[in-house]
Amino acid sequence: MPSTNSARGLQDAGAAERVSAGQRQAGPGASPYVRLFRATPFERIDIIRQGVSAHEVVVTGEAMGIPKERMFSLLRFTRATVNRRLKGSETLPSEYSERIIGLQKLIGQVEVMVAESGDPTGFNAAHWVAEWLETPMPALNQARPAEFMDTMEGQELVSSLLDKMQSGAYA
Repeated sequence: MPSTNSARGLQDAGAAERVSAGQRQAGPGASPYVRLFRATPFERIDIIRQGVSAHEVVVTGEAMGIPKERMFSLLRFTRATVNRRLKGSETLPSEYSERIIGLQKLIGQVEVMVAESGDPTGFNAAHWVAEWLETPMPALNQARPAEFMDTMEGQELVSSLLDKMQSGAYA
């Protein structure tokens, strides 16, 4: 499991009081994705404002089993911007940071759903999310969830669809 810098941002000084509540909620052995999913909005906002390392695009893509170029397309990142920031070991612009954190949060949501619904042994949430994002959904007028990952509103729509699937409200 990758140790994402966005999840590590939850441990940075300066957000200690707000962080402790989110970390308690996620549990000590929680994956970085679950920690992001369980983090408070204030914690995620702090991470976005600090900027997420461009390397997170690569790490998250590897966890999902998809190439860097597909990550660019999925989140509507320009190749030049990410590659330049990768070379310079720089953080992503806030709008890119927000999108990658949203994707990581979605992976965490799926991890939590599976853990709450059954035995997560052997389940790879990141790979499952990568495949599911490419599947046309009747609830999205046969669009693929991937088509909505480039905006926060779209990511919320996709997240709510997962919630409905878990509760059985999705048909």
